[in-house]
Amino acid sequence: MKASLREKVNQVAERFEELAALLSDSATIANQNLFRAYSKEYAEIESVVQSYQNYQKTELLITETKILLKDDDVDIKQMAQEELAELEPQLNNLDHALQIHLLPQDPNDGNNIFLEIRAGTGGDEAAIFAGDLLKMYLRFAESMKWRVEILNEREGDHGGFKEVIARIEGKQVYGTLKFESGAHRVQRVPQTESQGRIHTSACTVAVLPEINEVDAIEIDKNDLRVDTYRASGAGGQHVNKTDSAVRLTHIPSGLVVECQDERSQHKNKARAMSLLQARLLDKAQSEQFQEQAERRKLQVGSGDRSEKIRTYNFPDGRVTDHRINLTLYRLTQIMAGELNSVIDQLLQEYQADQLNALGLDHEANA
Repeated sequence: MKASLREKVNQVAERFEELAALLSDSATIANQNLFRAYSKEYAEIESVVQSYQNYQKTELLITETKILLKDDDVDIKQMAQEELAELEPQLNNLDHALQIHLLPQDPNDGNNIFLEIRAGTGGDEAAIFAGDLLKMYLRFAESMKWRVEILNEREGDHGGFKEVIARIEGKQVYGTLKFESGAHRVQRVPQTESQGRIHTSACTVAVLPEINEVDAIEIDKNDLRVDTYRASGAGGQHVNKTDSAVRLTHIPSGLVVECQDERSQHKNKARAMSLLQARLLDKAQSEQFQEQAERRKLQVGSGDRSEKIRTYNFPDGRVTDHRINLTLYRLTQIMAGELNSVIDQLLQEYQADQLNALGLDHEANA
């Protein structure tokens, strides 16, 4: 383990002990806000400390086993060699796990998200593919036990959606789906194609973190235009009898958001306001990313909406993620919501990129 990494982990371990003492202190218990803050920090670093304890135990076992290599007994030497063959890879894995634990955390990883899917080039086929992508994400969300609300949708002329916006709520939603932003391309024979020719269509996916109340962007009411109208789509007779749907226009930026999911106009306005805040933050961050792009651009996670990130080739049953040159012949399973095979690889690549940038990986152990 590098000396710099060991120093960082020791600092975390010391803070962990300090937090344990603070959480048992009567003054902390009496202050609920402070108690919650300390409890959250304690939970966040507990896994780091546990990993480090396992590392230290394994490190000690290796030291003791190496002493046995000097024993005159041949059987003991052989036993020591076999144990080392098992222990040393374990130590390397624990070292890598600690590096991952110490990577800077995205503060939005635990947030809920707004998922926006829009049909791009390809006309009706693009809209149909947008519907297929929505089904894929809904099935994945179901497997993760997340809750999904469809906030707004514009159906395609021959099925699917020209645009659909959903809110997904659950554990680590943004941290799991944040690399899905970008252009998704499909290659297949459309249902409307009589000649059997393969067409290429595309959709854009945007994954925006829902902003917590404490981090919410202040929006001047004078900068907003609020329009109400009758919602369309599912919801029975009631949905078309009242002006429950809400459209917000942010005049300075020109951003427009709509919500017609709830029957209550007030609830729709609150959802629309939350979505508008997420888009405004995303717009500000995108401008910041553009400024930083010339200096450094991560292979994964640039968040560029125009970036072609993935191709779904139906004739070959193939899915290719272009950012990490990953090709999987599991198209049927992936479209059925089995996204972990892609998401896990993207996360590993992103973490490797971060480690490389921080100079933690591929260096000599101390």
